[in-house]
Amino acid sequence: MHHFPRNSRHSLLALAVTGALVFASNAHAAGFQLKENSVRSMGSAFAGTAAKTGDSSVVANNPAVMTQFEGNTFQIDVTAIDLSYEFEGTATDAFGRPMTGSNGGDAGGLTPVPAMSYIRKFDNGLAFGAMVSAPFGLKTEYEDGWVGRYFAHTSDVRIVDLTLSGAIDLSDRFSVGIGLIASRADVTLSRSIDFGTLLYSNPATRPLPFAQPQAADGFVSVEGAENGFGWLVGMHFRPTDNVALGVSYRSEIDYELTGTADWTVPGNVAAVFGSSPATAALFQDGNVTADLTTPSILQVGATWQATDRFAVMGSWARTGWESLREVRIRFENPDPDAVEPFDWKNTNFYSLGAEFKLNDAWTLRGGVAYDETPTSIEHRTPRLPDDDRTWYSIGATWQASDALDINFGFTHIKPDDPRIDITEGGTRIAGPYSGSANLYGVSAQYRF
Repeated sequence: MHHFPRNSRHSLLALAVTGALVFASNAHAAGFQLKENSVRSMGSAFAGTAAKTGDSSVVANNPAVMTQFEGNTFQIDVTAIDLSYEFEGTATDAFGRPMTGSNGGDAGGLTPVPAMSYIRKFDNGLAFGAMVSAPFGLKTEYEDGWVGRYFAHTSDVRIVDLTLSGAIDLSDRFSVGIGLIASRADVTLSRSIDFGTLLYSNPATRPLPFAQPQAADGFVSVEGAENGFGWLVGMHFRPTDNVALGVSYRSEIDYELTGTADWTVPGNVAAVFGSSPATAALFQDGNVTADLTTPSILQVGATWQATDRFAVMGSWARTGWESLREVRIRFENPDPDAVEPFDWKNTNFYSLGAEFKLNDAWTLRGGVAYDETPTSIEHRTPRLPDDDRTWYSIGATWQASDALDINFGFTHIKPDDPRIDITEGGTRIAGPYSGSANLYGVSAQYRF
């Protein structure tokens, strides 16, 4: 019968499951935020989003702008995010030996992000709208058996919102809006588990031939889902015919994820755990819950129609990532909570863009932006090799008819210099990442 020190088995359990629930980024917005709900706005690096008219994504970005529409407007957007993430560092196990395996390959891929919105404007100054969009999410996957397998394998997080908004003109130049958000979060995340190190930590099992780092790998996959509800408010002020200012605020949304942990434990390791009543219940498939709070977002935007053909716009946004202080895993079985500190910081997003009406059919646009990361080197992991990044965007609108616009957009995003350096369970991984993201978008807006 083998008895494991209580702190050792709880430490590995916390490390395994909490690490599996860490949320990561697609490297196209700070943290795991997705800004891509409008191809027209993407073409100018989302400059002036809270103030610009003519884009029905304002249902979720600033509902107060809906009063600037006429009749019915329907819009559908699709953005393809082509992400590249390649680890270029090294890793060592608990004995200080190089980790076996590859660098993980390109952990990114091509992910579509759709959005759909509708606005109905009435003659009495009221407007109502609905929008389906994805404000947060990620999709990354490393190769099996890579050197960082104890930190991350697959990360698939999808958060989808249904936003219902209303707005009213309080005067010819000032409007306000409010919205309700019904949100759904779905999570599937996984990683490998170093059972060999856990067995080596116990003198009773240390003589076993597989009781050493990298000699008894297991695997854990966690799935969870839950609904959440939030709200947003906005205002839109037009001091002159050529200048517009907009401010919007989106609330935090709380989710209590409920799901399952699916463990794969090598047969020889399972036999050791099963030989003692103190460890027989460990690493068993079962239910888990975890709290997640997505951040609040404050946006300020301005536009200036300098001439009949040329306009400039700018934005500042503040994302309240301090809401993600920790991830706490609660088990259905008697195991204690597993806690992973994040200590993320709030971030700023700055953008500047311009539009030029080339002729009656075509409008060209472009923009640049700077996006801060909420992470620091102390808490940065292979699931989130995030860093400050710069956006470079171009786009165009083709007015196909009086009722139909087709929009195109492209953005290249380059992180400054993402690096990681962390140690967990005796395993250390450190070094730089080579990464970037390209965004390709197309949308259509129909007015009737």
